[in-house]
Amino acid sequence: MSPHPPGDDVHHRIVAVTLDEESIGRSGPDIEHERAIAIYDLVEQNLFAPEGAAPGPYTLHLGITGNRLMFDIRREDGTPVVAHLLSLTPFRRIVKDYFMICDSYYHAIRTATPDRIEAIDMGRRGIHDEGSRTLMERLEGKVRVDFETARRLFTLISVLHWKG
Repeated sequence: MSPHPPGDDVHHRIVAVTLDEESIGRSGPDIEHERAIAIYDLVEQNLFAPEGAAPGPYTLHLGITGNRLMFDIRREDGTPVVAHLLSLTPFRRIVKDYFMICDSYYHAIRTATPDRIEAIDMGRRGIHDEGSRTLMERLEGKVRVDFETARRLFTLISVLHWKG
């Protein structure tokens, strides 16, 4: 796995991600771990190209404002590129289902059989994929992302929803 996308996409990438601290609720070590891994993986490899913007690299600040998800996109030097506000409504059910199954997964890895853990994890990945596809649809015409980038961004969106 190469750390940068091939070809022209080397400039269409995120080099730093921050989450709005006021948007983040209390969370346990499992959620903090998911957040740290998602940010690390996202910065290591991503495709992120705001429509109509000159090539990056970019920084991304994610937050929740009212009933909207905020994507504040800037150049590496802090110069604003664009801010997108997306309705959270399409994500609410998916995030709720995702947290329910994550809770089951974290309990299962401590006590369940390997077969049970694998079954729960397959369900968890399926819901995560659904959230990732929804995010790609919501960003269409605004920001071009690949599926793996959408997956990592969906993890961060989920963290923003978590209220402990």
